[in-house]
Amino acid sequence: MAATTHETTPDRRVSWPLGIRRGLACRCPACGEGRAFRGFLKVADACEACGQELHHHRADDLPPYVTIFIVGHIVGYGILLTETNLDWPLWLTLSIWPALTLAMTLALMQPVKGAVVGLQYALGMHGFGAGETSDAQRTG
Repeated sequence: MAATTHETTPDRRVSWPLGIRRGLACRCPACGEGRAFRGFLKVADACEACGQELHHHRADDLPPYVTIFIVGHIVGYGILLTETNLDWPLWLTLSIWPALTLAMTLALMQPVKGAVVGLQYALGMHGFGAGETSDAQRTG
């Protein structure tokens, strides 16, 4: 089977699962080649591979909420299991769980933000849509 390329134009969007997958990989949601981030949580203004503008995303509050949801469930369940089944000393519990929570949060924050940007791109939201007017054009 021949490899296919996913060319995107303003009229041709990627599917939302593909957009999320590319975002989770911290890649451009349009081409999957260029980096989506220029810093830890700073989204690149444009993809260096395909030139797709990424600066108008609105992934502000959702990525932290999703990260808290995921980490909270994993850590909460882990604490519940260890406290009911193991007899750890208090110092060990207070050492492991906050460190694990911080590490998981830092590890998940960028991929989750990339996934949100990828979803916004795939759905044509917040400036990614074809034919939208910018805020400057709306205000005159």
